Amino acid sequence: MTQPVAFFNGRIMSMRAGAPEPQVVIVDGDRISAAGGRALLSRYEGARRVDLAGRILCPGFIDAHHHLSLAALQPKWADVSTATSVDDLAAALQAQSATEPDTPWIRAAGWTDIGTGFVPHRRDLDALGLGRPVLVAHYSLHQAVTDSAGLEELGIGASTPDPEGGAIGRDADGHLNGLLIERAWSEAHRRSLAPYDEPDRWPEHIEATARSLLADGITAVHDAACSPRAGLAYGELARAGRLPISVLMLPHPEALLGPLDPDLLEGPPTGEGTELLRVGPIKLFADGGVAPAIDVHLRGAALTLGLLFAGLGEQIEKATSRGFRVAVHAIGNAGLETALGAFESTSRLRPAEDHRFRVEHACLASVDQLRRLARVGGVAVVQPGFLYHLGRQVEGVAFDDAEWLPFGDMLRAGLTMAASSDCPCTFHQPLRTSAHGASRRTATGAVLDRDQAVRFDQWLWAYTAGAAIAGGQEHERGSIGPGLRADLVVLDGELDADRPPTVAETWLGGRLVYSPAPA
Repeated sequence: MTQPVAFFNGRIMSMRAGAPEPQVVIVDGDRISAAGGRALLSRYEGARRVDLAGRILCPGFIDAHHHLSLAALQPKWADVSTATSVDDLAAALQAQSATEPDTPWIRAAGWTDIGTGFVPHRRDLDALGLGRPVLVAHYSLHQAVTDSAGLEELGIGASTPDPEGGAIGRDADGHLNGLLIERAWSEAHRRSLAPYDEPDRWPEHIEATARSLLADGITAVHDAACSPRAGLAYGELARAGRLPISVLMLPHPEALLGPLDPDLLEGPPTGEGTELLRVGPIKLFADGGVAPAIDVHLRGAALTLGLLFAGLGEQIEKATSRGFRVAVHAIGNAGLETALGAFESTSRLRPAEDHRFRVEHACLASVDQLRRLARVGGVAVVQPGFLYHLGRQVEGVAFDDAEWLPFGDMLRAGLTMAASSDCPCTFHQPLRTSAHGASRRTATGAVLDRDQAVRFDQWLWAYTAGAAIAGGQEHERGSIGPGLRADLVVLDGELDADRPPTVAETWLGGRLVYSPAPA
């Protein structure tokens, strides 16, 4: 029988709406058994006492949109996140080729054009003469560049049409430049992934990456694109007792960014599983990532951009009719409009159900759209860290009828907001992303629309209670109350966007699993 633990003498943020902050929290085994006044210390005299010494105790963070299974493989590929020239790219790819001489594809990850405009060309990769197809994946995982060998391997030629939901890059003269946008790069991703997602290797990588998240107070993630093979890897870890954090798996086809795979509907529905590993909503797409669907006015002039993915309404109807909830990627306001129409239709067909509609990202939206999402009981799963890179891209671009990263408008519309990172597409640390969400500071140091700022404590709610609501997990985690999981984080410092607190301790299921080494 385990000895109860009593936390006291600090600020305890229970994340329970309308409830006063407790002075003491009692943990017994892997559960919170009580939360209340100091009298609890007398009732639990035999408890081991943890003096918070003025620090903050809150529920463990839930990253509601994290690509854990894919992030676990990122270190296996050439890191080109700082490459700004062909020479930089060449050095990284040549080193990768030497390190892994037998892989069928040479893959690099993290290429970005933000701030540099650097876009490699097929000819640049051909000139390396590496003898195998080369794939340079964009940081967003929504586009990549490949060489001539890669295009040939994929069966892409001069007359190949653009796939639905994607585009094949061509120069002004019509010649292929190697750029594969949105769904056009899905098959290249799948083929280059093959040596790394083998059942005997993938779980090991996932375990190591998941364990590292504990240092940032993350005790659960929603894997926002869990392929069937990733699901098998998670299952193996769970059965062996080696899954370091809880995972909610959002079923996704093997083809990255692909439409609904009917085979997924034959699998276990949303909610099935345990607190450690559970099936979440099916992941679907309304628009692109680097090509989000935008339909706005700029100083009175109409502007339409990006890619809308066809068939979303039909896919949502099929998924919800089989007992699944859905999570829809919608970055642009036109993508969000498509998702909202489908949500509203589904609500009319089955009004008694708790659909818990999720919109992933919602980076550009109008107030009316946010109110409509709130009316259908939707949740906005957002990324405050996007202020860093996306904010830099849209500085000075103010549309007449939609707002960028409208977090303040979401709260004012009465919308439930869940926080997340979108790792590995950007940094994952909840305290760092929350600081950007509170300050609205971009990578340049500029402030993007201060009126859309959300307080630091509200971001912590979105990373705990809000994320739990998004995952249908509010009865097991996300707040501090009797019967809930004892996944807890101790923070050292004030909730200050300019000087964010740090993680002092992480407790998982009532056990201390992380504390920084003494200086």
